[in-house]
Amino acid sequence: MALKRKAYERFESWRRDKSKQALLVTGARQIGKTYLVREFMRSHYRSRVEINLADDSAARSSFAAATDADDLMLRISVAASIPLVPHETAIFLDEIQECPNVMEHIKLLIDKGEYDFILSGSLLGVKLEGVDALPGGYLTQVEMFPLDFEEFCWANGLPEEAWRMARKAFADRTPVADFIHERLLKLFHRYLLVGGMPDAVNAFLKNGTIDQVRVSQSEIIRVYKRDIAKYAPKENRLVIQNIYDLVPSELTGTSKRFKFSSIENVKRFDQVTDEFLWLINADVAIATYNATEPRHPLLISKNDSRFKLFYSDVGLLTGTFIKRASIDLLDGKTNMNVGGVYENAVAQELNSHGFTTYYCASKRMGELDFVTETADGRVLVFEIKSGSSYRTHASLDHALDSPNCGIDEAYVLAETNVEIVGRVTYLPIYMVAMFDVDD
Repeated sequence: MALKRKAYERFESWRRDKSKQALLVTGARQIGKTYLVREFMRSHYRSRVEINLADDSAARSSFAAATDADDLMLRISVAASIPLVPHETAIFLDEIQECPNVMEHIKLLIDKGEYDFILSGSLLGVKLEGVDALPGGYLTQVEMFPLDFEEFCWANGLPEEAWRMARKAFADRTPVADFIHERLLKLFHRYLLVGGMPDAVNAFLKNGTIDQVRVSQSEIIRVYKRDIAKYAPKENRLVIQNIYDLVPSELTGTSKRFKFSSIENVKRFDQVTDEFLWLINADVAIATYNATEPRHPLLISKNDSRFKLFYSDVGLLTGTFIKRASIDLLDGKTNMNVGGVYENAVAQELNSHGFTTYYCASKRMGELDFVTETADGRVLVFEIKSGSSYRTHASLDHALDSPNCGIDEAYVLAETNVEIVGRVTYLPIYMVAMFDVDD
């Protein structure tokens, strides 16, 4: 099933812009990059070429031997299945991380403007040589993520008018109509189980059961682990996999902060810095770092060695749970420790909307679940509450009462409707999907 994705509009914007740039589509594996590019090319180009540098070993070897831009263009024309027509053909080079030297030559081909180039790849954050070789002025980069909650609602047939009414309630800070509120909460509970990986979403839409969703999620995790075995430095592979496997248990503990002592034979962060960065740069994990003060700019008080680590997709997290826990999540029951699940969903949503997330923790103030800032420097704080005691938030109250408070907006995200009490705004948990870094 074709899933509507926000990135598609950015592809169209790139095509309308006649500047000489290639489109670079990045993001983790299995999030729908290749499929969306194919759909875009099918709709906008009569002449199109796709070369997958992971699957096509002959093309990969040939491109690696290119001596200059003209030689590369010749080799592309040989590898193409159709004649190349200047100013009509789009050339899609997929999995470019497999052949980094392509990037050394392609900027001259982009400059000529004879063809529209679309490049895509995964793990570019851990294979930076090729990307660094191409000046930013030659690229329009679109980073893709798993489906966010709004895209999940589209896939599940939520009427546009319902989302529009919820967004208006968000903008006006007024309660959402009950029938829309209940529908969105129900969809959010499903989102916690299914997540936003396209294969998992399609499996859910096809038969409405969780079993095939779990099969899909398990296969995606196997793909990620194969990537660790293939691309990570040999001496780091076992520790990287160990860290990835530990994320669910770390998030369901009392403290969501990742404890390095959980890793075998590790006591300090500097022993495993590279391993954590590999997962983060591969886009399969999201780090929310500690900031000691909720004050702009948050980067100044960032502590690189203290962080929470989340999966890039909440469905991959809950896919590791037993079925009983899945039923409780679906029913909105909170008799289990699901705070980490809700936090993973929030981290994922904020990350896909351009925010860099932090958390604040200090003996003086306590802990704030998420602290972030907008493009214009406003500091936002989010407390995530999965239970009925969402009005209890001592750390947030203490931070707001601090004479040096740098918080501009304070939110509690919970299974409630919109309400403002003093300086705290209570929002339904699903409204995290309505924040954007540029707003």
